[in-house]
Amino acid sequence: MYPELDKCPRSLLVCEKSNFEHEKSRHDTHVSKHYFNHKVSVVIPGCGALSSRLATVINNFSKYFLVNNLPVYEFLDKDFLKNVVWDGALYALSYKTSIDQDNTIALLPSGQLILSVDKDTYEQLGVEGKPSQYNHRQPMRYVVTIDLTDKSMAPEGKRYQRVLSSLKERVPLKSDFLLGRHNSGADGDRALQSLLSRYQWKEHRPVVSSHTLKDLPCPSLNALDLRGDQRSCDPHSFLEWLGAVSAGVSCDNTAASFLSTYVCPEPQTLVSQALHCTVSGLLLPEDIYSLLQELQRFFDEPKITSWLSLTVHGFMDSPVSWGDAEHGFHKGGENFYNLVLFKNQDYWLHMGTGSHDRCPP
Repeated sequence: MYPELDKCPRSLLVCEKSNFEHEKSRHDTHVSKHYFNHKVSVVIPGCGALSSRLATVINNFSKYFLVNNLPVYEFLDKDFLKNVVWDGALYALSYKTSIDQDNTIALLPSGQLILSVDKDTYEQLGVEGKPSQYNHRQPMRYVVTIDLTDKSMAPEGKRYQRVLSSLKERVPLKSDFLLGRHNSGADGDRALQSLLSRYQWKEHRPVVSSHTLKDLPCPSLNALDLRGDQRSCDPHSFLEWLGAVSAGVSCDNTAASFLSTYVCPEPQTLVSQALHCTVSGLLLPEDIYSLLQELQRFFDEPKITSWLSLTVHGFMDSPVSWGDAEHGFHKGGENFYNLVLFKNQDYWLHMGTGSHDRCPP
């Protein structure tokens, strides 16, 4: 009756193969530029529990704050600009705002303030922006990018005063915000606490969950066969398997199961146990990179498995994906990347976005 419902949402999956020791490897850039992440998932076949070193890295993930009804103009406070924004490594994302319905705001660690707003808000703001790439025939949404580190945004300057007036008087945008900060200098801590003291806020720690899967069918992967021509399954099938594992879906298609007919892709092997660990919250790229470095050392000692997987999920309603590239929900909100690590330090990188997003870097 509704044939359009049978169509799967289009998405973009970019796949790369490299080696961590290669001088042109860009894995660090891919991790550091994916600013807003809400979940990390690690799958290690043949492993039953987190090592003490992995557990230490995960438990040291940075705390973050949920601030209620925070006006956007507070990010332009002179003390906050000088000691927090200009110092770098501050992440701020509006909380529970839908990118295709609400005004959505993000402050990047690079100092760029991103406002993804509807047409009425944009026209009232009076600050230059550009039409969103997620518009239809007529622009109904705009993206305003304000570089708070630019010389023109120095306090007391004309442009600074004009932007401050727009955000404070013309359109006093406010939202609940998630705030995270990696480097905590004394002046930065003081300025951040000063801002928090003026609003209701709560400190949070990332939530860690770890469990062991028994008798799990796993895809057999060969580092040389990224496309899955012969010795590995194809990338889409592998990511689908990871999703099934994360969702607790059985992968053996037993005759007694009435819930799922899903089966692990070929070639496959049965492992007696596998570790599945997840971390959720506002997860900073610096912490994720520390986890990646520790996972690289996993194969320093002989292991049963030849590979392990790290998946990082970005917020579906973040206004950006990688760097300042615009992100939109469209139909699926895809905004993630996956790294498959091999014994010889080779790795596969899968990056997923929506069909309208800019191609990942």
